[in-house]
Amino acid sequence: MRSGEVALEGAPDPDGPRLRLIGRIRSPWGPDDCPKNIARARETGRGATVELDPLFAPALSGLVVGQPVILLYWMDRARRDLLTQAPRHVEAPRGTFALRSPNRPNMISQATVRITALDPERASFGIDAIDCFDGTPLLDIKPWLATIDMPPGDAG
Repeated sequence: MRSGEVALEGAPDPDGPRLRLIGRIRSPWGPDDCPKNIARARETGRGATVELDPLFAPALSGLVVGQPVILLYWMDRARRDLLTQAPRHVEAPRGTFALRSPNRPNMISQATVRITALDPERASFGIDAIDCFDGTPLLDIKPWLATIDMPPGDAG
């Protein structure tokens, strides 16, 4: 470990593909009204809150209000068995890997959001929008960096 690093006590050894949920996303959405993507969620003007397990509160250090972050979350109510899908917005079925649908072999979803409020003492922060149901399990948070996350050739 490097100076200033803090490790979670009792964390399992990395012995294969295993996930640890770090919190939950509290959104205004349920199965009947959830926006189909983050752009549609932003259009509603309704934000959400990320609530971390208190053990992870120190991991919020260095984040600031206004900063974009990438959330990785587990769409726990999605299907895992679809290889092709026929969404309403396209003319013909497409392979699951050609879509951003939550229905996939591993229901990992991602959204780049902006931090609107930060409460490290409560291990939580507000975000501008999200496209998942209330209570969706959170897998990870990463800072969005234009120098790293912008595809080559795109203006940043």
